[in-house]
Amino acid sequence: MNTLFALVFPLLMAFAACSDLLTMRISNMLVAAVIAGFIIVALIVGMSPALIGMHVAAGALVLAITFALFAMGWIGGGDAKLAAGIAMWMGFEFMLPFLLYASVLGGLLTFILLIGRRHALPGPLLGVSWIQRLHHPKTGVPYGIALAVGAMLVYPQTVIYESLVTNQAVQQTLLDQLGTF
Repeated sequence: MNTLFALVFPLLMAFAACSDLLTMRISNMLVAAVIAGFIIVALIVGMSPALIGMHVAAGALVLAITFALFAMGWIGGGDAKLAAGIAMWMGFEFMLPFLLYASVLGGLLTFILLIGRRHALPGPLLGVSWIQRLHHPKTGVPYGIALAVGAMLVYPQTVIYESLVTNQAVQQTLLDQLGTF
């Protein structure tokens, strides 16, 4: 059962990366799922209200910073909200490594796109709409990919993941809760 809960975050990150790649959009519903998923899983693993509050504060701090970046036109609104939702999962302890990975990966992704956009698309790719959109010089960078990959590089070290894979008490609590239904 813990494995199922441990997969919530990776599945949301995979969906975010794919959504941004294919549509250049990260929906508010997806960001809401990231936030709700954190709260649900945090309660399941038995995080204290104070620790949950600290994780929410980490998300709020990242939202304030990324909102400023969005206002300056440096990142998209969906990216700003997704980064804040991810920061909730990371907490202050792993927020900086996450942001560093996402920044480096985002820079690498940007560099690859800029180089790729200098060359013509091969014939078979001309009919693929999302590749055409991604190749267009006026299209932005699907930074959600870098955010998701950066998050996944850090996630196995987080309190939530550690609690899910090592805490037998959580497993028993889940079994007890399932038995009450």
